[in-house]
Amino acid sequence: MANKTDLQPVFERLKKILAPYRPKMDLAQDSSTMYMLNTRFLLRKNYPLMFAGVRLGKNYVSYHLFSIYGSPDDSQTLSPELKKRMQGKACFNFTAVDEPLFRELAKLTKAGAKRFSDAKFVEGLRRAQSAASQARKEKKRD
Repeated sequence: MANKTDLQPVFERLKKILAPYRPKMDLAQDSSTMYMLNTRFLLRKNYPLMFAGVRLGKNYVSYHLFSIYGSPDDSQTLSPELKKRMQGKACFNFTAVDEPLFRELAKLTKAGAKRFSDAKFVEGLRRAQSAASQARKEKKRD
């Protein structure tokens, strides 16, 4: 099992994938174990639309790419190798630097940044979020 010292290069390398997007995003967190970028769009209850983040855990480093959650079609284009690293709908776990997979993540991140910068796309997310909230409220009433 990897320890945090072994994982630090993985954490730093994954943060570099997000570096080009920092000027157009809001830095939500930057610590020795977490790096998180939000878009400048606000969703329901004025919560920022999260874009991506990297978290240094005890046994692995997680790369969270929320645009995949907002665009499920992206997960259909993942290589089998990257899919094996997927945990849930928008998270990828790594224990070592893997340049081919990191290049694939960089391409997905670039596509996600483009979508998450598009006001029409974000408006669609807002509508979906409102519809889901309304459906939950109606289910509670039943």
